[in-house]
Amino acid sequence: MTSPAVDPAPETHPAAPAPRTDAPAVPARRITGAVWAALGIVYVVWGSTYLGIRIVVETLPPFLSGGARFVTAGLLLAAIVAWRQGPAALKVTRRELGSAVLVGLLLILGGNGLVVLAETSIPSGLAALLVAAVPVWVVLLRTVFGDRPGSGAYGGVLLGFAGLGVLTVPGLSGEVKIGGVLLVLVAALLWSVGSVSSARLPMPANPFTASAYEMLAGGLAALTLGLVRGEQHGLDLGAVSGRSWAALAYLIVFGSLVAFTAYAWLLQAAPVSLVATYAYVNPVVAVLLGALVLDEALTWPILLGGAIVVGGVSLIVSTERRG
Repeated sequence: MTSPAVDPAPETHPAAPAPRTDAPAVPARRITGAVWAALGIVYVVWGSTYLGIRIVVETLPPFLSGGARFVTAGLLLAAIVAWRQGPAALKVTRRELGSAVLVGLLLILGGNGLVVLAETSIPSGLAALLVAAVPVWVVLLRTVFGDRPGSGAYGGVLLGFAGLGVLTVPGLSGEVKIGGVLLVLVAALLWSVGSVSSARLPMPANPFTASAYEMLAGGLAALTLGLVRGEQHGLDLGAVSGRSWAALAYLIVFGSLVAFTAYAWLLQAAPVSLVATYAYVNPVVAVLLGALVLDEALTWPILLGGAIVVGGVSLIVSTERRG
C-alpha cells in the first residue's frame, strides 16, 4: 500500500541530551494533525465496511464483488493521481511495481478477499473482532524480522490469543461455521504480512500511486479467482438488491478509495504501532452497526472474547508508544 514507509519500531524516542555546543538538538518526530485525521477516517469508515460487506454478499458473489470494488477504486485513484500530479506520477520501476503487486495480493486478495468470503457465513461483528488481532500478528512478525517489541507487547500477544480462543467458541459450538472463523484468522495473518512487508520492500515513493497499483493487482486477482470458482454462473444482476448495490458503491468510494488510501499514507507517515490502533476501534464500530442494522446477536463469546482481544491490542499499542 505504500512506500518503504516506516520502520515498524516504537513511535519515537526522546532526543538525546544535546552536547554543549552551538549545534541545535534534533527534535523528535511529531504526530501531525493530518495523521490523526487519517486515523479517524480509518477508524470509522473501516469499522463500517464490515457491515457493508455483509450487505453486499447478501445478493452478490464474494470475490467478483470484491474484485470489482478494488479494480474500480484503483482505476479511479490512478485517474486522480494522473489528474492532480501528472501522468509521470504513475511511473514506477519494475521492482517497485513487483512490490506493489505482492503487497496488493496479500492485502486485497488475501486479507480482504477472505474476509468477504467469510462474511457469507459469519456475522460482520465477529469477523471484525477476529481481524482485531492484526497487531498481535504484527508483533510476532516483527520478532521474526529481528525486532524485540518488549515484554508488555508479548503479554498483549498472549491476551490476544486468549481472546481469539474465546471468539472461536461460536464456531466450535456450531452457532456459526468454523470455516468462516478460520478464514478470517488467515486473512488477518495475510493482512499483517502485507502491512509489515510494505515497510521493507522497494515500494513506489508516492503512496497513492502504490495504493492504485495494489488495488488493481488485488482486485484483478480477486476477479480471476471469482471466475475460477464459477461465481459468474447463475449470477443475475437484475436480481441484485438495491441495498447491495448501494453498499458496494459505499465500499468503493469510502472503504477503498478513501480509507484504504488513508491507510496507505499512514504506513508511510506514521509508526506501524500507531497505525495498528485502528484494529481495536474498528471492531467496536462494526459490532455496534451489526447489532443495530442487521440484528446480529451479541453473545457472551463475542462480548468476552472481543473485550480480551481489545485489551491485548491496547497493551501492545501502549507498550509500543512508551518505547
